[in-house]
Amino acid sequence: MPDTLGVPDAAFDHGLRRQAIVRVLLTDIFHGRLRAGERLVTESLSKRFGVSHTPIREALIELGGMGVVDLLPNRGAVVRRMTARNVREVLQVRKLLECEAVRGAAKRADRARVKTLATDIRALASAVGPEAITQARELDNSLHDLICRSCGNAFLQAELTRLRTLYRAFRDVTWELEEARRDYHRIGVEANEHLAITTAILAGDAKAAVRAMAAHMRSGAMYWVQVTANLTELSDEK
Repeated sequence: MPDTLGVPDAAFDHGLRRQAIVRVLLTDIFHGRLRAGERLVTESLSKRFGVSHTPIREALIELGGMGVVDLLPNRGAVVRRMTARNVREVLQVRKLLECEAVRGAAKRADRARVKTLATDIRALASAVGPEAITQARELDNSLHDLICRSCGNAFLQAELTRLRTLYRAFRDVTWELEEARRDYHRIGVEANEHLAITTAILAGDAKAAVRAMAAHMRSGAMYWVQVTANLTELSDEK
């Protein structure tokens, strides 16, 4: 059965369709289902997802821009080898972007929205189980999207948006691995980190917000590298 995206090609919003393909391929790469050196051929992927060649080509270009695949003229793309060092470097860039974004958001974010998020995050801190992981993902998305929108820098916002799919693919793969082990400790850890960020934003304290975000990024980087290093393609340079 083709790995279709759930709706007919003509009815699927073009941008959403491309993003859905990118997410699936990133997940396959990080899980090792697509191996380093493996070719991603437009024709085969078009059949797999049940879409035309155009969104496949665009998805491969986006993956190439993320540094996950190497684009080959007239030959599709080849999966790059992802190591723990690669992951750390990507997350180092994310730290710089997110810290600068939260500096601006501390002055501009909708305080009522931040307060609501803080309440929901606090309620999640002691939760466990698959439903709690789903909620943790949603709250993580909401908080970081709010910070991105409120940063006051259009170029920074665009860059965070461009790389968002890559960051969330890393995150979701680690959550899937932890869920398989029934290890839910990260939910509480991340909730407390998010609360430190929301507290600083509500206080309008940009310096505290940057410190809290930097700590959150360091913690996440250590966690993601540790968990994903167990995958074959990320076993080097642990």
